[in-house]
Amino acid sequence: MTDPRRPVLSAAERAADALELFGRTSAGLRRLVPFHSAVWTAADPETGLITAPMLVENLGSGEGCAAYWESELLEENVVPFRELARAAVPAAGLRAATGDLPARSARFRRLLLGQGVHDELRVVLRIGDRPWGLVSLFRTTNAFRPDEVTLLADLSRPLAERLRELARPPEPGPRTDSPAPGLILFDAAGEAMSINEEARHHLALLPRGPSFPSPLGVRLPIWVIGTALQARAIAGGRDRGNARVRIRTAEGRWLVCDASSLTGPGGRPGPVALVIEPATPADLAVLVAEAYGLTSRELQVTQLVARGMTTGEIATTLFISPHTVRDHLKAVFAKARVSSRGELVARLFTEHYWPALPEPTPVRSADGSSARARIPRG
Repeated sequence: MTDPRRPVLSAAERAADALELFGRTSAGLRRLVPFHSAVWTAADPETGLITAPMLVENLGSGEGCAAYWESELLEENVVPFRELARAAVPAAGLRAATGDLPARSARFRRLLLGQGVHDELRVVLRIGDRPWGLVSLFRTTNAFRPDEVTLLADLSRPLAERLRELARPPEPGPRTDSPAPGLILFDAAGEAMSINEEARHHLALLPRGPSFPSPLGVRLPIWVIGTALQARAIAGGRDRGNARVRIRTAEGRWLVCDASSLTGPGGRPGPVALVIEPATPADLAVLVAEAYGLTSRELQVTQLVARGMTTGEIATTLFISPHTVRDHLKAVFAKARVSSRGELVARLFTEHYWPALPEPTPVRSADGSSARARIPRG
């Protein structure tokens, strides 16, 4: 029996980058699951926030796109992406989820109904609990059928795996000096009210995508706005911590947006401060490890290889046998598609991606001999 996913997956395999993957996949999928319009976006696998690139097909104004993500983050909705990312099935139709009462969703009442949308099918492209992409398909007539939802759910992991492959770092280019961190301030209503020159510089490096005018004379990409919106949601008590997302530039390097909601008079939510700056190697360690499918132990072994440790030294440091170290290295070589330690270090450990681990602190055993401190599994 022919796998109905085959044409879609074949199209995804031919893509050279994530944006092309979205375009090819959308075109192939439309023949199997007809839809009128769509949004395809990459997601930060650690935070689940939207990041570059994003493909928007046959939708209305850019302001409508911003309103869509504002509703996603700040309003109570049916099947929000954050819940779908953890659900047993990573896809759902709005009408099916509401018992054919889509107006139960604020997103539908306030945005989709006015655009003539009859049903929305959502899917999170994920590997385990790591989301690599978010997809919304919209129909103006007819609801999405259960078999169509199942097809999208079955495409979730293979498309996520392809996105993960495409997130791998390119060959390191020449080093360029980076300016200081950029800063953008948003008022309590979400309006950008202040920006420094460093932030303007970093914004100019971001790839093309939905962006919106601001009183500051600069257009703000949806990924930046989305991070600020998430910080406002955090301030509303729905989560804890800062909103943080990594964004790949048009040249293939990475920036980090870190937004935090400040406190105003009387403890009321105040402005949101968003810092945008080049990603440090530590910022990218998990992302790149995920991109190559490394386990936490494989990542530890690889970091110690980058320090020049022998198999025996790695075994002593991690309190495992040399045989186990060799097994981990064999798995890492296969995942990174290299055949030697030198190739592995050249591919994964550059100043732009991962740092080598700091030297373990020597500790004294009971007999007075020196040994390396154990590295946490993390």
